[in-house]
Amino acid sequence: MKESISIEKLIDDLGGKFSTELGIDLSSADSGPIFKWFLASKLFGARISSDIAMKTYREFEASSTTTPDMILKTGWDGLVDILDKGGYARYDFSTATKLLEIMNDLEKNYGGDLNRLHDESIDEEELENRLKGLGKGIGDVTVNIFLRELRNIWEKANPQPSGLVKLAAKHLGLLRPRKNALKALEEAWDAGKVPGRDFCDFEAALLRLGKDYCKKSKCNICPLKMECRCKQNS
Repeated sequence: MKESISIEKLIDDLGGKFSTELGIDLSSADSGPIFKWFLASKLFGARISSDIAMKTYREFEASSTTTPDMILKTGWDGLVDILDKGGYARYDFSTATKLLEIMNDLEKNYGGDLNRLHDESIDEEELENRLKGLGKGIGDVTVNIFLRELRNIWEKANPQPSGLVKLAAKHLGLLRPRKNALKALEEAWDAGKVPGRDFCDFEAALLRLGKDYCKKSKCNICPLKMECRCKQNS
């Protein structure tokens, strides 16, 4: 299997960065878009479908509630209303409470600016710890989602691939025995770069594949089934 062909088909069939799909342009490294992606990552971090998370983020955007200050001004009742409109009802009360706590901490400690949080972090580990320190609502999953699409934006954003990414990569034969997963995927990308895309698109496409097909054993309808090696590995 030629990795270049596999990667191009993977992204074409599954899609790339979630931030791009939401219309969030992170390339400027401005605090506004980065916060919007942070908010979306918080929504993606719950055990809820990606479609509902995206719909809920768009409700926040439609009501212009996409800054720490506006979230705080909206208040608990207003946040619950937005979350319910997006279909986030199962987690509406707890998420509204956690969002307010996170925004309070972000405003108090970093002036509401995530770029400042990054700049004050010494290294990758401290960056992740500072993010998780923004209230109880941010765990490893949310941090991984958030930082994954900031690899090319923030110097210290370099999380290890998630379990779902590694599962999909293994099925496509992109991981090498005894090699660091991130390094192996970076080498695969370098060998088969797709014009107009970047490594973050590649990783996001692997996540989509792992979450929607590999984890659910939907091999018969997987768009990459002809290139999948899971049967050979079973």
